[in-house]
Amino acid sequence: MITALIRTVILYFLLIVGLRLTGKRQIGELEPIELVLTMLLSDLSSVPMQDFAIPLINGIIPILTLLSLSTLLSYGSLRSVRLRRLMCGEPALIIHNGHVLQTSMRHNRLTLDELLEELRGQGITDLHTVKHAVLETSGKLSVLLYPDEQPATPRQMGLEVKDDMYLPTVIINDGRLIKDNLTRRGYDDKWLQKQLQQHEAHTPSDIFYLAVDDKGTVLCLPKEEKK
Repeated sequence: MITALIRTVILYFLLIVGLRLTGKRQIGELEPIELVLTMLLSDLSSVPMQDFAIPLINGIIPILTLLSLSTLLSYGSLRSVRLRRLMCGEPALIIHNGHVLQTSMRHNRLTLDELLEELRGQGITDLHTVKHAVLETSGKLSVLLYPDEQPATPRQMGLEVKDDMYLPTVIINDGRLIKDNLTRRGYDDKWLQKQLQQHEAHTPSDIFYLAVDDKGTVLCLPKEEKK
């Protein structure tokens, strides 16, 4: 039992490190090379977890080999456009100047139903409003509408807009005080206690969410059971 626990923990953390090396992507956004790597790592790790007759090192070496190979290919893709095209493919035009490229759809095995589904997912129901649509290497469809179908911007309307968008910094996350963020914002415990008192809270553990932006605007959400 202890052996199984130790082997599982070692392989688990090894996979976590490996997946961290692949970057922050969701499953649906993985490039083909990254998807293959994820599937292989899953299979390689499951065998030594279940079969104690296999030395643990026999499972670790293939995993490390794949991670090293993936890192080298990623570095090579950054340096070489040809290698990047070979490993990840190229984006494909599906709609160009309002014209649906049926040959490109067949080449990428994209059906009309799938195209319409992707468009509906982006709030588009009329093909005539789409000027360009590109099927990215991740499988995501990027859509560009005709200018007269796009929402008007303040610049197009000749309006001056004040920049009032500020990035909030989280101070308390689900009852946990992030001390570094508090200090980075230039606040101290006295300021924090004042915010807690204003929301009838005694400690940070009573707060579900507290953030402050560059302008000094505070958003505080007490925990429901403390209201």
